[in-house]
Amino acid sequence: MNFRLKIEPKGFLGDLSGGRLFSFAVVDLDRSKSYPLNFVCMLPVNIGTKAGSAFQTIFGDRSIEQAKALLTAALESENDLRVKAGIERRLKLLAPEPATLVKCSSCGKTFNPGWTRKFRKKFCPECMAKKYGGRD
Repeated sequence: MNFRLKIEPKGFLGDLSGGRLFSFAVVDLDRSKSYPLNFVCMLPVNIGTKAGSAFQTIFGDRSIEQAKALLTAALESENDLRVKAGIERRLKLLAPEPATLVKCSSCGKTFNPGWTRKFRKKFCPECMAKKYGGRD
């Protein structure tokens, strides 16, 4: 199967920025060369969250890798700057955010800080338990 992305403009955004919305259709070039006949499914914006999407049903466990491959191939072949920006935005959504680790101010152990109101925590949970008697 020879999968490619067919990117079509859906419409214009309501604001004055002139940004476009695009629909990303996955097509199989082995079926046919014209668009409506070779349609497989739509590429969802958030692949990992929606388990019942047709894209995840078709590609299963390798859906994220297949989406990255389709988007990078479309990025290389596309000439329009707005479409390229839309593809790059979709690629950023597929890349996971690295966990931010900080060192504890007391013991120096690295931990995921979390947030307390608008400030990051500076002490690891063990040091907080020692210092404040188990209160976070």
